[in-house]
Amino acid sequence: MAPSSEPAPRSTVVALVGADSEPLLSGLSDVPAVRALSLREAEPAAATRAVASASCPYVVHDADPLEHVAAAWVELYEEKATLGTLEVEVETLLGLFAAGDAVMPDYYVVVGPESIEGTWRHWWLGALAHRAPSRVLPVEASGAALRARLRALPSSRPWPDPAWLRRVQFDIPDRIGLRDQSGAA
Repeated sequence: MAPSSEPAPRSTVVALVGADSEPLLSGLSDVPAVRALSLREAEPAAATRAVASASCPYVVHDADPLEHVAAAWVELYEEKATLGTLEVEVETLLGLFAAGDAVMPDYYVVVGPESIEGTWRHWWLGALAHRAPSRVLPVEASGAALRARLRALPSSRPWPDPAWLRRVQFDIPDRIGLRDQSGAA
């Protein structure tokens, strides 16, 4: 039998963000269809290669490709950084995406959203979730809740082209998404 020239099916990739993810990742080690990777300290290209080389239906990791953009956005609205800082982080990330050295996960699972403070909550559940609401999913910070969430990932449209990041400075905490609700001022 000749080897198949069809590419292997791509894994569904889930990034854990929010509360400490290490115990949750460790708690997935016995799930046969899941590869749990602690990649938080890895360079984006190394994390991307590790995720791409996993050969299982689900890859769950703690490396967020948007980490620096998110931090710059939070710092902008907390008046700790300038718009220029955010713009540099966005362009750097877009370059990584274009080179294939960073990729968006299929889903962000926001662990322990009730414990996320201030502007960070607005990033995860506002600015980011606004782009693909069914792709940013809050979950209680427990192994059982995470396993239940992974069993019930919703189908939805994919993430939009990352060029939306060039306008993320207009996603104002406490306001993002309001303009799209009927009757909103």
